[in-house]
Amino acid sequence: MNKMNTARTYTITNQKGGAGKTTTAAALASGLALKGYNPLLIDLDPQTNLSFCTGARTTGASILGVLTGEISAAAAIQHTGAGDIIPASKHLSGADLLFTDTGKEYRLKEALEPLRGQYSHIIIDTPPALGVLTVNALTASEGLIIPAQADIFSLQGIERLSETLQPVKRYTNPGLQIEGILLTRYAARSVLSREISQLAQQIAAKLQTKVFRATIRDSVTVKEAQISKRSLFDYAPRAKVTADYAAFIDELLTEGR
Repeated sequence: MNKMNTARTYTITNQKGGAGKTTTAAALASGLALKGYNPLLIDLDPQTNLSFCTGARTTGASILGVLTGEISAAAAIQHTGAGDIIPASKHLSGADLLFTDTGKEYRLKEALEPLRGQYSHIIIDTPPALGVLTVNALTASEGLIIPAQADIFSLQGIERLSETLQPVKRYTNPGLQIEGILLTRYAARSVLSREISQLAQQIAAKLQTKVFRATIRDSVTVKEAQISKRSLFDYAPRAKVTADYAAFIDELLTEGR
């Protein structure tokens, strides 16, 4: 099978911090690479967490320079042990004041166009805010994955996200598909987690999407892998949380739209 024929861009987002966006982006990329795909990570979060846990440099060329047009996307790519990434910059925090021109929502999409034939998947990690950076990511993507910690506040973040999705789908990206809601830090035996799962199903129905059958348990292994700047699949290939992410990736590839 020609892996390049499956090219697809995913945005990982939730307005609520701590939902597992960065972990999900990194695990998705490393899991796809193990299956023979060729993914590219993009860190749009000024906190630079994804850049840190992949071992990328956050000085020099970054996604900010790509968005301003100072450098090409290809020139900003770093090759790390965790895969290829365009790192973030802490100066992205001023993006909403920096990008005010007409067409600002399309900057990322236009910059990534030359790379689409080089990578099987482009995976975008976003800040926990619904500003110009997240709108750029949504405009540039075919699919949206929404990680949500198994608590009520993460689900409230999804409801706020739905308000942003409506104008994006109307004006900048009518073809955007919501792949599903991924429950993280999920305890299958917990009554609270099961109740949250039911609420997530209701929200998913409103968004015309689904809750992934795969769920991600809470595990210190995730933090250990991040500190070691290694992918979860490399650091702990036999861990239960790694198996959770493997099941999610299989579901996404098999049932993704």
